[in-house]
Formats: sequence, structure tokens, C-alpha cells
Amino acid sequence: MEFGSVVQLLQNKAILVTGATGFLAKIFVEKVLRVQPNVKKLYLLLRAPDAKSATHRFHNEIIEKDLFRVLKEKWGKNISSFISEKVSVVPGDISLEGLGLKDSSLREELWDQIDVIVNLAATTNFDERYDVALGVNALGAKHIISFAKKCVRIKVILHVSTAYVCGEKGGLILENPYRMGETLNGATGLDVEAEKKLVEDKLNEYRANGATEKEITIAMKDLGIERYVSSNYYP
Repeated sequence: MEFGSVVQLLQNKAILVTGATGFLAKIFVEKVLRVQPNVKKLYLLLRAPDAKSATHRFHNEIIEKDLFRVLKEKWGKNISSFISEKVSVVPGDISLEGLGLKDSSLREELWDQIDVIVNLAATTNFDERYDVALGVNALGAKHIISFAKKCVRIKVILHVSTAYVCGEKGGLILENPYRMGETLNGATGLDVEAEKKLVEDKLNEYRANGATEKEITIAMKDLGIERYVSSNYYP
């Protein structure tokens, strides 16, 4: 698709962006606001307990970054009103069902207004706790799909993920395309619900035995390595 047609596609569209404080999401948000000011609305999902906390994160971790300097210069003294008109901050959590939205009126608004969902939420920490990685990278994608099914105007769902693929000498190589359900080594796909239950059982076990949060973090990281090695999902 040509760049011009993408810009045109976004005109008068309401877009839900997850992982809004992440590297790619900030670039996406700045680009859309700069090249398509006629976007209807950008709803930015930020992990926060309430609207006040989400707004604080938006200003400190997104709009105040130097990345938005050109946009601020373009709009000058009108930048605040432009941002207020075009951006709505949504407190939530992609790892929770319903994206963790507590405000029922806001949830209904999203279901009624959203045309496009851009899922940029992910943890790219190679030493992440297994419960955190599973919640964001696996269950998060599932929750996005479930949420999108309730959006009456939905036209596009864009899921972005990152993969590191190295050749024998450490050089990057291109991946072969795979169809839905196929895996790198022919093994059956990951049973996300089974993995979720495993995590919940382990957490309950650790807490019942009086483990500290530091001990639980170490145990969850070890579990992630164990599941990665034993699952046979790697090439």
C-alpha cells in the first residue's frame, strides 16, 4: 500500500493503540498526529489504575519526549488544544480480560467508535517473568481479538511483534513465511489456557509456602526458561 493511501485511510478514523509508552507506539502516535491531523481520535491504552495516573504517564512518558518537538513546533501555542481534541488516554491493562477497562461508559464508547486497533504492547525482556510475558505477549493478543469482536465499526487489526533470527555466524537471516497454526519445528501450538493455569497454580503454591516477592520473581523467571526449553517451540 502506498504511503499516501495509508494517510488517507486514517482520515476520520478512531484508532486504539496499545503499549502507548513503548518505543514503536510513540513513533506511531507522533507520525499519525503529524501527517494526518484529520484523524478522528487516538485512544491510547496505558497500564494504569485510573485516569489520573494514565494521564500522568501520557504527559511524562510520551508527549514530553523530544520526539514530539516537530509536532509542537508545527502547532505552536495550539498544541495543547490539538492534543486534547485528538488524543484520549485509556487506563487499562492488555493482560486482563476486557483490556482491564473499569469505566463502563468508556468501554461502550470504544466498542462504538473504534475503526482500527494497533497492538504494540509487548515485553521484549529476554529475562522476563513467565507470568508477565505470558500475560502481555500471549494473553494480550487474545484479549485484543476478543475486544475487537465487540467493536461494531472495526476495519483493521494490526498486531506488531518482534523476532530476532540469527544465522550460524550471528548474521541476521530472513524468516520463511508460515501459515496460521504452523510452527517452526512442526510441533503443535501453545495451549495458552493450559499455560495460564500452570502459572496460576505455581503462584498460588509459592504464596501458600510464604515465598517473598523476590523469590517469586526468580521462580517465575526460572519457570519461563523451563517452559521455553521443554515446549519445543524454538527452532
